[in-house]
Parts: sequence; C-alpha cells; structure tokens
Amino acid sequence: MTETTPPLPAIPTIRPDDIAPPSVCRWAVLLEYDGRGLVGWQRQSAEDLVSVQGLLEGAARNLTGGRTVRSITAGRTDAGVHAAGQVAHLDFPADVTLSSATVRDGLNFYMKPHPVVVLMARPVLPHWNARFSACARAYRYRILNRSSRPALDEGRVWHIKAPLDVDIMQRAGRCLLGRHDFTSFRASACQARSPVRSLERLDVRREGEYVVVETAARSFLHHQVRNMVGTLKMVGEGRWEPERVAEALAARDRRAAGPTAPPDGLCLTAVSYEDNPFSR
Repeated sequence: MTETTPPLPAIPTIRPDDIAPPSVCRWAVLLEYDGRGLVGWQRQSAEDLVSVQGLLEGAARNLTGGRTVRSITAGRTDAGVHAAGQVAHLDFPADVTLSSATVRDGLNFYMKPHPVVVLMARPVLPHWNARFSACARAYRYRILNRSSRPALDEGRVWHIKAPLDVDIMQRAGRCLLGRHDFTSFRASACQARSPVRSLERLDVRREGEYVVVETAARSFLHHQVRNMVGTLKMVGEGRWEPERVAEALAARDRRAAGPTAPPDGLCLTAVSYEDNPFSR
C-alpha cells in the first residue's frame, strides 16, 4: 500500500466574535514569564491557582476602573513552562485613554510580585488576533547534561546525568521535519482537530554542559515538543537506535514514542506575524 501524505489542517479563520467591536481598543502585549509556581497560561476557576491569563486580566482591570478585560494568547503554555516571547491581545474599553507606556508599566505594576512581565505593548487593528494571526511559533528546550544537579537553573532545565550524543540526536530528529501525522507525539488530552503538523525546524546542539533543542512550526500539538524531546533523549542515551524515531512517527500511536519531557526545560521563545506590531 502506498502511503499518502497527510493533508494539512485548515488554517484557522477569524470569526466575527474574534474581531474587536467598536466599544473596545485592542492591544498586543509581548510577555516573558518564569513558569515555576504558575499553572500555565489558562485562567483557572480555583482562586488559589495562579495563571498568566488570570494575572494579566486582573492587572488590566486595575487600568479600567474594575471593568473586565478579555485576553487571547498565541499559545496556552502548561504549568511550569516558561516564555521569553509569548504574545497575547487585550481588549480594553475604547473610552479609556492609554499609551504604550501606560499599558506596559501599569500591567507590570499590578502583576507584582509574580514573575510575569510585559516587555512591549502596542495598539492593533480590530481584526488582528494574537492566536489566529500568528504564522509561526518557536520553542527552546534546555537540558543540563552533567552529574551534578542544577542549583542556579533549578526548575529551568531537565537534568540528565547520562552523557547525551547530540550528533545522533540531531540525525534521529531529521525524520520529524516536514509535514506528518504527529499522533505519536500528541498528548491524549490534545483538543486539536487534526494531528497533522508541519515541523519547520528541529536543531539539537551542545553548549558546554547544556543540550539545547530549538524547534519551530506554524503550530504545535499539546505536548508535541516535550514528547519529541523525550524521544530524542532515549536516542542520545543510546537506549534507542536513531531509526526507531521514524518508526515511532509512522506508528501514529503515542505508546510508540518516548516519554514526555518535564516542563522545566521548555520555553516559548517567539511568535511570528506577517503584521508584527512589535516591529513597528
């Protein structure tokens, strides 16, 4: 039987509900945060669970006299995952006078002492959408590859004592590049309608005691990056032959791939847009 190339999932379209109405002014914000102690991006119903979205929207309410401000992000990070270039948009009431400095500094003030910071804030057109306007996302995963546990990087790396062969990890990861059905690298709780994704970049390199995995795609499945890293780790330790990664991909079965890497080493580094408000 000839294997056919899986079709690409449909590009998300912006629905009328996703366009800012005349009563609001939409702002794009560029965020960085330390994911330790946070439950991830998404707001939770329990008040004692701290999320990036909850902190951001709570801070925004303080700039509007207590009125609700809705936010949308380019990617919902999990608990413990970090960000150096997360993007979200906020819909402020149009009758509130704001400047870029006011939005940035005001949000940062009200999000203290939590490790979530707005780097830049820019007004955008009503149809610009942090999620649906994004054309690519990039992640970095860092592994501390030495005998001694981390002190300064605790919670920010995956500590692996066994020596990792980065050259063989890079070679094994080449089969993941391009358009594939990534069911084997998809979390069971993933809500994406299609398991097909196009992986544009997967680079593995050594930087002293660190092994760094850089990856980029238009979008990722839930846990896709962490599952790919966990699989490549098996190759780097010599527990898997490189060819087994291709076999796992072809199996389209989560049980065929390696373990899920912990969230500690993962960081969302960038979200790309054709109309990038932060480059103006």
